Amino acid sequence: MSKARYDSQQLNDLVLQMMETELGGEQVYRTAIECAINPDLKEEWEEYLQETLTHQHVVRSLCDTLGLSPDTQTPTRRVVKHIGESLVKAMQLARKEAGPAAAQLVAAECVVHAETKDHANWELLGKVAVVAIGDLGKALKAAHQAVEKDEDHHLYHTKGWCRELAIEALGMPAVLPPPEEVKNVETAIGASRAEQQRAAML
Repeated sequence: MSKARYDSQQLNDLVLQMMETELGGEQVYRTAIECAINPDLKEEWEEYLQETLTHQHVVRSLCDTLGLSPDTQTPTRRVVKHIGESLVKAMQLARKEAGPAAAQLVAAECVVHAETKDHANWELLGKVAVVAIGDLGKALKAAHQAVEKDEDHHLYHTKGWCRELAIEALGMPAVLPPPEEVKNVETAIGASRAEQQRAAML
């Protein structure tokens, strides 16, 4: 049996970062929902919040598989927590001082920041899942398969919302809901194609 080609300590660290990212993501979405004034966007983020709660359970199961406490703190996890809390504070500040439309745009930007990290986490886990063997390999593959499509959806769709809300704020015609939403994109290529088609959707 070939040896798995990855650093097990770094995998543990990644999974703990993932735990914190999903916990922080819950708070990011709860705050973003409070900032949302577009009903379609609010509904979208409410769906993403529920999916994020499910992702927390998936990562907790991974912690069990790895023999980790999901509450274990590491230096990198503390950084992830700090960034998540900063995103929440940024949205709260925007809500307090910038007006509803600006706060909604800031919320979209903050969700994109959070989901960029979240998406990268799961992408990295998927790379380990390819080479991991035995029961751990099966657990990693199952977790990745269960969550990957959600993470693609969260990132690419919110990037579309963020772009179109920013265009609208500049006083130019925007496509709302964004093309990514209309086309229901699930990949980077799909998101790029949807953005290229936005002019025809105005």
